Amino acid sequence: MSWWLLHVDMDQFIAAVEIRRRPELRGLPVVVGGSGDPTQPRQVVATASYEAREYGVHSGMPVRAAYKKCPDAVFLPSDPAAYDAASAEVMDTLRSFPVVVEVWGWDECFVGAETDDPEALALELRTAVVDRTGLTCAVGIGDNKTRAKLATGFAKETRSHAEPFEGAGPATGIYRLTAANWREVMDHRPVRDLWGIGPRMERNLSELGVQTVAELAAADLDVLKKRFGPKMGTWYAALGRGLGDTEVTDVPREPVSRSHEETFPEDLADRPAVERELRRIALEVTREVVAEGRTIQRVSVKVRFINFYTPIKSRKLKTPTQDPEVIATTALAILEKFTLNRPIRLLGVRVEFVPPTPRAAI
Repeated sequence: MSWWLLHVDMDQFIAAVEIRRRPELRGLPVVVGGSGDPTQPRQVVATASYEAREYGVHSGMPVRAAYKKCPDAVFLPSDPAAYDAASAEVMDTLRSFPVVVEVWGWDECFVGAETDDPEALALELRTAVVDRTGLTCAVGIGDNKTRAKLATGFAKETRSHAEPFEGAGPATGIYRLTAANWREVMDHRPVRDLWGIGPRMERNLSELGVQTVAELAAADLDVLKKRFGPKMGTWYAALGRGLGDTEVTDVPREPVSRSHEETFPEDLADRPAVERELRRIALEVTREVVAEGRTIQRVSVKVRFINFYTPIKSRKLKTPTQDPEVIATTALAILEKFTLNRPIRLLGVRVEFVPPTPRAAI
């Protein structure tokens, strides 16, 4: 049997959880985010049902903007505890199979399995998830994580087209992307379609004359290294060829940082108010992580102005600490680096942890 990577991605997960407990919402445009009151300012959409997306509503947009696009939508408050519980149901369902499950978030994970028929396994997983939880998902099959992740996007598209992609299970929300069909499927696509390449990197690559996946795969490695550094240049070259990690682990990923951000109902226009709120946020995030036994080695401050310009500045501590006062003082010192020449709508503090000491071999 061969080792396969499957990427499981839940469909409209947060909205689906809300619809599961309120079945009367099925088929309606549903928007989840903030307090659920679309008249309140500065709240952000966490997710939107497929019906709401047809009106142009999407995650990350202001709830007020979503209301303007779809005033007849059902607006609901975010309920993280419910999403935690539903995610656990899904992951426990997957773990009931002889596979390795690597959780990446509420709504997605990688599954590693030895099988001669990955499509059959993918269909079993999807069927079990919907039977036991009432939630649906798509499954991407790959010979590494990069291809499996991209395959999930195609798996979802197979359910919205009359003719499924070559390599897709017939209308099943399953798709296989491997070295065998990588070039046929991906060569002509823009680099933006690759996992890990956003608008800024797309522009950077375009400046090098690289616009398609095929062009990235054929790009001069030395040129990529010179532009993006040895590590990232090599990574982008590999990404163009669809190369990626094949290891799946069920050991929970150790967090490396924690951040708190707050968007204020009214802009902060005077410095004392900014300093007061920044200090409060720094103390809150520090006390939270120290309660978990973590030690902090770096502090970052994010400031979002009313024009949405959002600079971030950071400082490494001379000595790692668990003292909230030290972190608050450092955050205020970092604030001095900013030019506060306009009102502020958001402040954030991010703390990075000292890596845990590896256990000595016995």
